[in-house]
Amino acid sequence: LTATDADEGTNGHVKYSIKKTTEKASKLFHLDSETGAITLLRSLDFEEGIAYEVEVQAQDGGALSDTAKVS
Repeated sequence: LTATDADEGTNGHVKYSIKKTTEKASKLFHLDSETGAITLLRSLDFEEGIAYEVEVQAQDGGALSDTAKVS
């Protein structure tokens, strides 16, 4: 994921966090809070689930935020 903020200094620094997820998805995906990269913790198994959804929040240093759903 990528979010940008035009502010300078700490107010322009964006951090990422998982806002909402299922227990199953939380065991499969890792979100890097600095880069927004989502990686797999283990291989996906079609028999365990065919789709996953994670809600990610991007927040700047000035406490402004927005969310996005990743499917």
